[in-house]
Amino acid sequence: MNDKFLSISRRTRSTPFTSRVEASGVKAYSVYNHMLLPTEFVNFEDDYWHLCEHVQVWDVSAERQVEIKGPDAMRLAQLMTPRDISSTQDLQGKYAPLCNEHGGIINDPIMIRHSAERWWLSIADSDVKLWAQGLATGFGLNVEVFEPDVTPLAVQGPKAEELVARLFGESVRDIRFFRGEMLKFQGQVMYVARSGWSKQGGFEIYLNNASLGEALWDKLFELGKDLNVRAGCPNSIERLESGLLSLGNDFDDSNNPFECGLDQYIKLDADIESLSLPALRKLAGQHKKQLMGLFFNQKITIRQPNLTVDGQFVGELTSQCWSPRYRKQLAFAMMNRDYLENHSTIEIEGQIAQISDLHFSVEALIQRGE
Repeated sequence: MNDKFLSISRRTRSTPFTSRVEASGVKAYSVYNHMLLPTEFVNFEDDYWHLCEHVQVWDVSAERQVEIKGPDAMRLAQLMTPRDISSTQDLQGKYAPLCNEHGGIINDPIMIRHSAERWWLSIADSDVKLWAQGLATGFGLNVEVFEPDVTPLAVQGPKAEELVARLFGESVRDIRFFRGEMLKFQGQVMYVARSGWSKQGGFEIYLNNASLGEALWDKLFELGKDLNVRAGCPNSIERLESGLLSLGNDFDDSNNPFECGLDQYIKLDADIESLSLPALRKLAGQHKKQLMGLFFNQKITIRQPNLTVDGQFVGELTSQCWSPRYRKQLAFAMMNRDYLENHSTIEIEGQIAQISDLHFSVEALIQRGE
């Protein structure tokens, strides 16, 4: 196969950390929110083991912030999600699907409250800013909606807390999950939260002064030398093992939260003004598809995403990888619920896969002999 290259231009925006990412030997990028997102350094498996055992610094500037600011900020933020965010405290983040008037998922960000009149939506890969601006105009809301000069840098892995504590002080150890504090680096106060797109533990540093990007990166590497710190990125193996979903891969705006196992983030009887809640109340229990996990005992590369049984379409593969830890092939698939009612396995390319919900534990499945 011929090598393929990404043509980089002003449309594929670089980040305050790009020079350091390049110097660290990045091998591949994706384009995410119109920005460069590293996807590989050594190789997927080596990057995976290092993430699970040590600490990595990730350039996740592509995790853009959409800021909503003004007297109607809380109203607009609530309109965008069916999750009740009224109890969110200052400097707290909440995972919340953003849904349109039909219940389709536009995005699944962390919604961070700085105050009742100032919210950040820390978004996945879609143009939420334009949608939010349209809603603000359509509803006549007194808000500004814009992309602030904020570029997150993630520190992930079992040694992440130690490294971030060395940089910002021991108080970071008391930060709870999806909570944050305003902390100082070289005189600049910035938001630091216990969060990140892995389940290995870690923090995200929301850099709000691009001129400090290289200095912040260099300081983390200086302080983490004995921790075997290394440049890294979101890892597909770790993501599937952890059951973390990917917008654009596993679901899009043609899917609703019930199909994606996100029911826990919706309270159908909540007394809130949400654009999508009326539609979702009608959809509850009526959805025809369900995102599921598949487990093969042998390594298999599934080249055809459409899943069929006896010539009948029963689902679509969305993500897959080989787990070197559990020696299983893992996959996500959006499957027809009528098939799931009578089947707990599916045969694909001569291999039998166990079907599980997305809130699985690979280790628990193995212990049960599945």
